[in-house]
Amino acid sequence: FCPGSQCCVEGGPECIDSIIDMDAVCRRVSALGLDVTVTISKDAGRYLCDFTYYTSLYQSRGRSAFVHVPPLGKPYSAEQLGRALQAIIEEMLELLEHSEDKINCQHEH
Repeated sequence: FCPGSQCCVEGGPECIDSIIDMDAVCRRVSALGLDVTVTISKDAGRYLCDFTYYTSLYQSRGRSAFVHVPPLGKPYSAEQLGRALQAIIEEMLELLEHSEDKINCQHEH
């Protein structure tokens, strides 16, 4: 399914940035020594990933993030991924508790 307007949200802004500082999340989680590599990406992907991320950002007023998780065993075990995801979520929640209520957007029409 693809919206007829080719837009994730009709009338939504061209760009919505997360208010979560994922660079800080990545640094903090990496410092925990969980034996899982955590990196930043500026692209959620295409199709469903991008649609999900944009829609989440729109509905949450920028209080969302998108985390790509590799398939089990390629290269991490379920336990490793579980510990890493828990740490990522905890760090995001910690940052959100201390963030200002704002969204950095660029509107282009």
